[in-house]
Amino acid sequence: MFKSLQLSKSDAGFSADITEIEESQLPAGDVLVQVDYSSLNYKDGLAITNSGPVVRNWPMVAGIDGAGLVLESTHAAWKAGDRFVHNGWGLGETRWGLMAERARLQGDWLVKLPQAFTTRQAMAIGTAGYTAMLCVLALEQHGIKPGVSEEVLVTGATGGVGSVAVALLSKLGYTVVAATGKASEENYLKQLGATRVMDRSELSAPGKPLQKERWAAVVDAVGSHTLANACAQTRYGGVVVACGLAQGADFPTTVMPFILRGITLAGIDSVMAPLARRQLAWDRLAQDLDPVKLESMVEEVPLARVAEKAAELMAGKIRGRVVIKI
Repeated sequence: MFKSLQLSKSDAGFSADITEIEESQLPAGDVLVQVDYSSLNYKDGLAITNSGPVVRNWPMVAGIDGAGLVLESTHAAWKAGDRFVHNGWGLGETRWGLMAERARLQGDWLVKLPQAFTTRQAMAIGTAGYTAMLCVLALEQHGIKPGVSEEVLVTGATGGVGSVAVALLSKLGYTVVAATGKASEENYLKQLGATRVMDRSELSAPGKPLQKERWAAVVDAVGSHTLANACAQTRYGGVVVACGLAQGADFPTTVMPFILRGITLAGIDSVMAPLARRQLAWDRLAQDLDPVKLESMVEEVPLARVAEKAAELMAGKIRGRVVIKI
């Protein structure tokens, strides 16, 4: 028997409870793992508070992220004692997730945890930080180089993706502007490496389809009018990477920034990204993410407090990353 955070829905309503599960109940897979830490991401928050259509099979063990040790394996790439990190692949949505002491997974989904990281640090990064690294890789792929004098905008900057993106970009030599609705967090964002901080209200209302050119590139985790305004303000030939929808899934804009300024809008998917891309992202995180800055983002909580923290996350009261000690 082992503990898990189980989500249930029936005629009696919705519940998110710590429950005991037998190992024999775990779904099929070729790797059995011990989960040391998980983390709380926006998608987890939606699921645990029953705020969005995330969970598709009930009951569901929550948790899209996890890091720990392989206990048993029939997969050629994994053996007992190996350290792993897992992100996405439908866990916590269609298949039992990793807010549990044990899980049975497919070996093809797991990434070798770089030696630079403990399992706790891996979940301080989690899907949010891994997504931020995918955003940085996309900027590099599209020719946005460190050291450019033009500014790079990060929206939703006090969130998990935003915090790690600010830290990564600043360490790599980009001039970072952080957009947030939390004026009290200006010192936090500047400690992560932001050159300056702007109020998100400058971006969150409806705006003109073309505006003054401001940004060499944008990392956007917000969507809706914020993403539309970011595109309208991006300099000729610039790149906007979109990875989230904290404000909304709509995109109220025109083709004008794309056909008159030649900007690129690149979508970032972390859930189904191929293994080689995942391993590259984690290897680059080991190289480019300052562990001191990472630790400054972290709040650690036990499994019993996850529902409480999920409610805070959905209310916009969480800064940085919530690590869950399993």
